[in-house]
Amino acid sequence: MKNKDLHDIYLSSFGIREEAIERVSTAEAGLKDRFQALEDIRSYNQLKVLHAFQDNRLSQADFFSATGYGYGDSGRDKTEAIFRDVFRAQACIVRPSIASGTHALSTVLFALLSKGDRMLAVTGQPYDTLQEVIGVKGEEVGTLLEKGIDYSAIPLLEGGAIDYEALDLALKDPVHLVELQRSTGYTDRRAFTIDELGQAISFIKDRQPEAIVMVDNCYGEFTETREPLEVGADIMAGSLIKNPGGGIAVSGGYIAGREDLVTRCMNHLTAPGLGKDTGLTFGTTRTTLQGLFLAPHVTIEALKGALLFCKVYEEMGYTCYPAMDDPRSDIIQAIALEDPDRLIAFVRAIQKAASVGAEVVPYPWSMPGYSDQVIMASGGFIDGSSIEVSADGPLRPPYIAYYQGGLVYEQAKLALLFSLESLVKES
Repeated sequence: MKNKDLHDIYLSSFGIREEAIERVSTAEAGLKDRFQALEDIRSYNQLKVLHAFQDNRLSQADFFSATGYGYGDSGRDKTEAIFRDVFRAQACIVRPSIASGTHALSTVLFALLSKGDRMLAVTGQPYDTLQEVIGVKGEEVGTLLEKGIDYSAIPLLEGGAIDYEALDLALKDPVHLVELQRSTGYTDRRAFTIDELGQAISFIKDRQPEAIVMVDNCYGEFTETREPLEVGADIMAGSLIKNPGGGIAVSGGYIAGREDLVTRCMNHLTAPGLGKDTGLTFGTTRTTLQGLFLAPHVTIEALKGALLFCKVYEEMGYTCYPAMDDPRSDIIQAIALEDPDRLIAFVRAIQKAASVGAEVVPYPWSMPGYSDQVIMASGGFIDGSSIEVSADGPLRPPYIAYYQGGLVYEQAKLALLFSLESLVKES
């Protein structure tokens, strides 16, 4: 198909102006080498996942679901073994009953922390919803602080780097658990790379070898060829409706890491004495594993889309996190729009590119777990899936839009074109 044919479908089917099409096409042509580097990451991770499937002898019989307590569910056990091997863990929990990434992280924290223990967040305050779990925002009922956990966070340096001087000082006193957030979250920094996480973990372990290092791995899976456990993290957690679900997993989350720590988490998720041997998969084994199989490919499609957004918006004068020349370690592209109306217009434009519910008009609202109103575009096959084309942002200065996802690159590109059109109308 000729470029003219592509231009024609953008013009005739989607009403995109020629100027926007040319702007994006020019940016796209300049990203050829960057796209090739991402595709090399995809190939490595795809083969790693395929090997784990084969090594654990996955069969059609494993897709049949147990009932009742879930005893003898071979598919559940194979799923957890495959995730374990992919993430280079000693043990892994993968359950549809884990409702979200926040639920997975909360499970880890409540399982591993007891009254009087000290928890230290090293990468600044965690993501908004986890702050409510800890108790520094929102209700006080049932939080870590209410249960007597001693919590503190080290602010990042200007530019988003870890403050090693402050970390060194904080580690003079015993710490039971150290939390690192890999992704951007609702901040104005880029994600921490695996090398940077490894450097921080080594720094912590040199000073307190017994401290548990936990990584919030949401949005980061398969963006590099290694995961946090491979650079010394003790435990990590994430959501199946982000990267590792490949846009197919209908729900769920995972916890992976040291066997003794994962066992504690499993006992908290079910009950001591029941552990990993109980818990239904509710017929989700096939979709969970098919999603994992596609995850390396889908994640790179999303990263290519994020990179294209960054190049175009930087060329238009907007500040982006990560910037074009920054390394990437999650699927999020943050764009500082500096105006609430532009943020709303941007998010509504992303909704117009949705595969499901493209006609919906998002409005800011008070989402559970967030202290500011949030506007969100989320029109996918899986409700709330962040690996599908989506965008959101809290209504607070500097009015940053957080774009992520894209099961296919072409949809991400269309979302970019719609966003450019919306900003023209808003200006």
